[in-house]
Amino acid sequence: IWRGGSPADFELKLDYRLIGHNSGIQIRSVELPDIKWAMKGYQADSDAAQQYTGQFYEERGRGFLAMRGQFSYIGNGRKPAVVGSLGDSAELKGLIRNDDWNSLHLIARGNTLIQLLNGRVMSMLVDDDTAGRRMDGLIGIQVHLGPPMTIEVRHVRIKML
Repeated sequence: IWRGGSPADFELKLDYRLIGHNSGIQIRSVELPDIKWAMKGYQADSDAAQQYTGQFYEERGRGFLAMRGQFSYIGNGRKPAVVGSLGDSAELKGLIRNDDWNSLHLIARGNTLIQLLNGRVMSMLVDDDTAGRRMDGLIGIQVHLGPPMTIEVRHVRIKML
């Protein structure tokens, strides 16, 4: 968990390499007091099978928000709805480098979240659910429970907007 602040509007860029299982980058998240190192909030997901890589997920919250290739909208008190396409999920999956370095670029501005991976927009979310959304929070790297895995990050940069 990065302890340098609780950013609201920002751009986060980093390179990551995932070997095995499941991980992600938490943004606008809160630390759970009952479980050491656990967080709740938005997550740019990644997994070794590339089933979920490129999607927005809400850890310990509303679950799947925008799958790879989707532009989703969440109305106040509603569930996520797909309102547009950002490309074919299988084609976008082909841009992900297995067991190698991938460049992740996350943009959080107001109620809008955008995830770019290796230079392509993978998922986008506009969250108007005032009770469910977070407009600021912690940043962290998830190491998912389960089988052995390695997650490495480098070249981490954040720009406050």
